[in-house]
Amino acid sequence: MTVQAIRLFGDPVLRTPADAVVDFDKQLRKLVKNLIDTMLDEGGAGLAAPQIGVGLRVFAFDVDDVVGHLVNPLLEFPDEEEQEGPEGCLSIPGLYYDTVRRQNVIAKGFNEYGDPMQIVGTGLMSRCIQHETDHLDGVLFLDRLDAETRKQAMKDIRAAEWYDDGLQVKVSPHDSQGCFL
Repeated sequence: MTVQAIRLFGDPVLRTPADAVVDFDKQLRKLVKNLIDTMLDEGGAGLAAPQIGVGLRVFAFDVDDVVGHLVNPLLEFPDEEEQEGPEGCLSIPGLYYDTVRRQNVIAKGFNEYGDPMQIVGTGLMSRCIQHETDHLDGVLFLDRLDAETRKQAMKDIRAAEWYDDGLQVKVSPHDSQGCFL
């Protein structure tokens, strides 16, 4: 098993847009394995490379017993339907807030060997794909919360046992209210 440490809220890597993968090599396959092993060990539904300190556009997912990954994802939304429900993050452990996401998504990208692939997601899979792709863009799900809920989330984070107030915390430069990739 190749479980990696998960970067927590406040780590600048979580606010830095990831670079596109250009080399589909042994190192990429090792990264994918590390992501999957770490995600499964932590019991998460998804994990993006920046969450383990790697600034590449790769994420892993485990939704409804489907475990996989996607490299260089591009999202399309086939309709305007939305869902609202609890969302959390391995980089913000133990905290969950109702978050609005699109109900349906089509994610296009590549597998670890560079073969094109597509994932059609609805419900939880759609939420996971959007959440992890946000990570690749330096966006946290907190940025998608309404102002009042975000204020409460920040209060909860500062009170969390894991929070390190020595880390530099920045507000997202993205105007992500109601914005979908």
